[in-house]
Amino acid sequence: MKNMRKNRIIAGLIMLSVVAGVLTGCGSKDQNAGSGEKKEVVVLAAASLTDVCGELEKLYEEKNPGTDLLFSFGSSGALQAQIEEGAKADIFFSAAVKQMNVLKEEELMDEDTIVSLLENKLVLVVPKDKDNGITGFQDAASDKVTMIGLGEPESVPAGKYAMEVFESLGIADAVKEKANYGQDVRAVLTWVEEGTVDCGVVYQTDAFTTDKVRIVAEAPEGSLQKVIYPAGIVKAGENKDEAKGFLDFLSSDEAMKIFVSYGFAEAK
Repeated sequence: MKNMRKNRIIAGLIMLSVVAGVLTGCGSKDQNAGSGEKKEVVVLAAASLTDVCGELEKLYEEKNPGTDLLFSFGSSGALQAQIEEGAKADIFFSAAVKQMNVLKEEELMDEDTIVSLLENKLVLVVPKDKDNGITGFQDAASDKVTMIGLGEPESVPAGKYAMEVFESLGIADAVKEKANYGQDVRAVLTWVEEGTVDCGVVYQTDAFTTDKVRIVAEAPEGSLQKVIYPAGIVKAGENKDEAKGFLDFLSSDEAMKIFVSYGFAEAK
């Protein structure tokens, strides 16, 4: 009985100690929250910006320790839908003007903050070690191609741009019969890397991120509209000042040099 009573006393003391520790920790957290708490800036960005944004994030946070950048990458169409559905977002960085314009018309963006930042190129890529004789976009309609990887045209700008090219070449219907559609441009790139498809249409910047694919052609001049990347502040964003600070940084010469190093060009 004595041992049982002793064990109960010890267990009670341990429980009190745990509770006290939790309360102390909560108190400490509250005190920290009042002094120097980081402001989060949620950036919804096109999948093709994944690599460059990793470097920009690190550089910006080093210079602005009070800001915590949180990126979510995906197809521009999917990100547009998230904003329309009320997802938390401070900045939208799209791979096409179409999605940005829709959000602007729906009054979900701070219109005065929208800026055209970057330009990209659309390219046709094949697995690096596979010689299938594909040399240009027109080959997509030939017997050289059994399956081609494309972004879903309705939600992935790269897919929409690709269909513009094929329509201008008069082979859109033939290509559709061979198309395997991806949820974003990085999914298409992965298929080409793995040899799942004979070729795929991605951005030049995506092709630059891997040594497992070869660029065989750029989209013919005049076959599509310019590939422009706009960015702007979401009207429902919670941290407008911090969001503006990061958006201004994206427009700076310092950031542009980094974009260029990843294969982008400044929008003109």
